[in-house]
Amino acid sequence: MRWSLTDAPTDILDRLRTYVRDESYATFETVPGLRFKTWRAVDGQWFEGTYVFVSTEARAAFQAGFESRAAGAPGSVLIGSAPIVIEPCEIIAVVEGPEGFLAAPSF
Repeated sequence: MRWSLTDAPTDILDRLRTYVRDESYATFETVPGLRFKTWRAVDGQWFEGTYVFVSTEARAAFQAGFESRAAGAPGSVLIGSAPIVIEPCEIIAVVEGPEGFLAAPSF
C-alpha cells in the first residue's frame, strides 16, 4: 500500500521513521500469516508498506481488515491522508543475498 507525500508535512519522513521504529515494527512482528514487511519511501513523493504473506488467503484477510480502517491508521494520521493505492500482487521470488537478511526497526 502506498501513501502520497506530496501534501504531507515537511518533516514527515522523520516522523514516519520514528513511528516505524517505536511502534509499527513491533506491531507487525505479530501479524498472523505475515512472512515479512518492508517500509519504503521517496522523500516528497511516497511512503509504502510492502507485505509478503504465507498465502493469498492470509493476505486477503489482512487487506480486508486494513481497508476498513485505512483512513484512521496511524500512518494515515501522520501523513494526513489515507493510502492512495492498496493492491495485491504476486511475489514471484525472494532471494537472500550473500550478506544475509537483517531484520531491524531502522536502517
